[in-house]
Amino acid sequence: MLQTVAMPGSVPEAQRFLSSLEGAIILAGGTVVMPVLNYGTDAFTSLVSLRKVGLSGISVETGKTTIGAATTLAELEDEKALAFLRPALDTIASPTIRNMATVGGNLFVKQPYGDLAVCLIALGATATIAGPGAERIEPVEQTVSSGVKAGEIVTQISLTLPAKDAFKFTKATRKAFNSAAIVTVAAVVVLEGRVVSSARIALGGVAKTPVRATSVEKALTGKPFDHAHVEAAAKEALKDIDPADDAYASAWYRARVTPVHVRRALLGE
Repeated sequence: MLQTVAMPGSVPEAQRFLSSLEGAIILAGGTVVMPVLNYGTDAFTSLVSLRKVGLSGISVETGKTTIGAATTLAELEDEKALAFLRPALDTIASPTIRNMATVGGNLFVKQPYGDLAVCLIALGATATIAGPGAERIEPVEQTVSSGVKAGEIVTQISLTLPAKDAFKFTKATRKAFNSAAIVTVAAVVVLEGRVVSSARIALGGVAKTPVRATSVEKALTGKPFDHAHVEAAAKEALKDIDPADDAYASAWYRARVTPVHVRRALLGE
């Protein structure tokens, strides 16, 4: 049962609360934590809020952007340099939720949610993580897969802005809005002429955490970017996923439709 809510004013102070308060967890936007609290199923006894620690904001410089971990999804939508992400952001929950949900929090949302994390993996984003004694930078892909250690806080996300039209996205759901993913596909495909020179593809909803579709990337790179080659490469996605049954779709169905949606995302169908 919740007993303490701490409101630190800096990252070091937040870390001190995390280490000194038994059973403490981080409270960012609260879109995941508060429902748990309201249902009375919480296993934590203390919350350490990041609201006043100074982790909000977006900076864009020479083709790169740095996003504070406490920046909301609504703030991302308002950033012109990140306009390519708006179609993806529009599929995440409701405007009300996006006004509260944070970039850092989205990295740790359980599947089949966490669509922004899928996009960040495809974009090759890195996470800066403040630990008790030092700071480290690692691929978002690793942060999403391994999580962070006790006392660590994700402070910012950095990424290189993709070339025009290089970012691809689609999300298959049971209904148009506010629904979890059956499968989410995000990709950055770079062409030299009509040939794929590089590809980063990430999938959500089809494994315990968002995953890289490395088999598709390998099959696609060096090949002409046309329907036949993309369709053949998309079938390789079955090697990268480990879907599970849930209320939205069966594992069988997710596996069945994943190559279809990979193809549709890449070709813009």
